[in-house]
Amino acid sequence: MLKELLQRYPELKVIESEIYSAKEAVIECYKNGGKLLMCGNGGSCADCEHIVGELMKGFLKKRPLSEAKKAEMKANNPCLEEDILNKLQQALPAISLPSMTALNSAFCNDVDPVLVYAQPLMSLGGKNDLLIAISTSGNSANVCAAAKVAKALGIKVIGLTGGSGGKLKNTADICVCVPQTETFKIQELHLPVYHYICAAVEEEFFEN
Repeated sequence: MLKELLQRYPELKVIESEIYSAKEAVIECYKNGGKLLMCGNGGSCADCEHIVGELMKGFLKKRPLSEAKKAEMKANNPCLEEDILNKLQQALPAISLPSMTALNSAFCNDVDPVLVYAQPLMSLGGKNDLLIAISTSGNSANVCAAAKVAKALGIKVIGLTGGSGGKLKNTADICVCVPQTETFKIQELHLPVYHYICAAVEEEFFEN
């Protein structure tokens, strides 16, 4: 799967090891019972939502519920229809921190907008979780603050940036710095990187 990504996007070859390490970190997070947390601004905010969409439902696979899970749910609620059980899909927990508009707007107004992602991280972050901090420059103040707080909470950080990685590279445990410097070109490479990670993680955990 990684080989295919590099064939389609040969410029990513220079960060092959970082991409592989990021994928392994996400798999480790889920194997340890953790969840994925993400933050970013603008297009990177949209990328957070995109990643959630690939992980919380079927991406390349249908991910049907196991017969054991269906039986457990039916035992808990005998009124639950088979049609519902047959349509539900297995998921990997992932949260986009920018999606919490009420909390985020209140905190920005009442306290400090730089800590807009650090605050929900304080509530939701656990030691087995993983933060994906997305910033094309690597210097977004609110994303860097969230990364610092994550490290202080014992949460591993993956940075997804461009160019040199900016300040985020010094904080992140793994920094995937795609080899572009213009914002839209960086974002164009971020998408295939996280699509690869989502597909590889799905392959690891689901048979169908």
